[in-house]
Amino acid sequence: MENRIKHARPHVTRNEALIFERTSPGKSGVELPPLDVPAVAPEQVLGQDLVRSEIEGFPEVSEVDVIRHFTRLSTWNYGIDTGLYPLGSCTMKYNPRINEAVANLAGPATDHPYAPEPLVQGCLKILAETADCLVEITGLDAVSLQPAAGAQGELTGLLIIRACLEDRGGARKYVLVPDSAHGTNPASVTIAGYQVRALKSSDRGCVDPSALAQAMTEEVAGLMLTNPNTLGIFETEIREVCRIVHAKGGLVYMDGANMNALVGVARPGAFGVDVMHLNLHKTFSTPHGGGGPGSGPVAVTEALEPYLPAPVVERSADGTYRLYYDRPKSIGRVRAFYGNFGMAMRALAYILAYGPDGLRQATEDAVLNANYVMTRLEDLYDLPYNQPCMHECVFSDRRQAARGVRTGDIAKRLIDYGFHPYTTSFPLIVPGAMMVEPTESAGKEELDAFIDALRSIAQEIEEDPRFVLKAPHTTRISRLDEATAARKPVLRWKPT
Repeated sequence: MENRIKHARPHVTRNEALIFERTSPGKSGVELPPLDVPAVAPEQVLGQDLVRSEIEGFPEVSEVDVIRHFTRLSTWNYGIDTGLYPLGSCTMKYNPRINEAVANLAGPATDHPYAPEPLVQGCLKILAETADCLVEITGLDAVSLQPAAGAQGELTGLLIIRACLEDRGGARKYVLVPDSAHGTNPASVTIAGYQVRALKSSDRGCVDPSALAQAMTEEVAGLMLTNPNTLGIFETEIREVCRIVHAKGGLVYMDGANMNALVGVARPGAFGVDVMHLNLHKTFSTPHGGGGPGSGPVAVTEALEPYLPAPVVERSADGTYRLYYDRPKSIGRVRAFYGNFGMAMRALAYILAYGPDGLRQATEDAVLNANYVMTRLEDLYDLPYNQPCMHECVFSDRRQAARGVRTGDIAKRLIDYGFHPYTTSFPLIVPGAMMVEPTESAGKEELDAFIDALRSIAQEIEEDPRFVLKAPHTTRISRLDEATAARKPVLRWKPT
């Protein structure tokens, strides 16, 4: 792929750049009819403190100016409906439109969460069936749909572990977290009242059973690991890992954010995992990004079921559904109402549409795609852990760094080729990490174009590294001063 544009400039026209300055006193996008009631100043009705003054310099523009401005901005965006979104550890897959249609059906989309149970039997059935599907997929015994995000699911799982261990005679003090875990894990451990003890990975990038055995004392509540981990590697000794933790009276928490590599193929309950969370907004294709909404259901073994957040949805003997609150060992509510109901609807639609065979194929395609990318690029980009990966692969910028180009520079140059960048500088145990997760949504043609772009960039770095260091070249905004942008963000438009 040849996309080397040495003398390109940001494609910004005068109209695009000056949209906020296209103002004329008195110009308006609306024309209201004359008042048919006496005119009263707002401050007379609401009080001076509740009335906002005019915004100095705010543009006065016509309706067509406003429409063209926001429509133009929408064409500048990049999203999952535009192209490949290879963010490692994030599983940015395509969201089938049928899921959105189902989530907006009249009735479930508008029912109030405090409506009487007899009037929302359909909604309760949807929650129950979603939980049943997740039980089958994970191989665990019970699920709560309350947590509203993956990180909240982590915290919920750890609080369940704490409650269980307190019942057994003591909550203990520490939780072991491998250095290949997701970044939110240490924060969740701390918020749950534990102290973090880091566990160094082996040369293969996995948990070392011998190191775990030394670290697993009777002060340790358990292990919090991601599987597959953030290197995209499956923990092949997971059963032995669980046995070691259980032998000392601890519990195993599995971060399920990477379940896109396991669904329909392997069930964490069979590994010996005690509790885990899932990300409906990743693995089961509900919208991901933009600040939400999310959903982080928690699945547990039968022994931990009494500690799940209340209420839970139960099916009565007569076939009706109810919300059951009488759970004396429950950790309590972790989310208003019963979780993000729309996310459960979308996930259930996704699961039922694919069925068991389709879910397995999606997983196998995701793993195939990641290994295809890894194999096609391993001759040009360093592989710190050179072995078959699962749903994502992790390169490093070690070879390119010798020419002064780092992972962030390569990511910015990738924008010029029309692709969203991969995840840069994570996981932290890989210096200069380049983390790619193509998911099952990408076809071979698109993957080949992505691979060709990264191969072309590698060649550019060898020939002219300064050109890559100045990327992106074709965007409307050139490279920013990221340090200043982070320390002194401009959060709103101001008149010049």
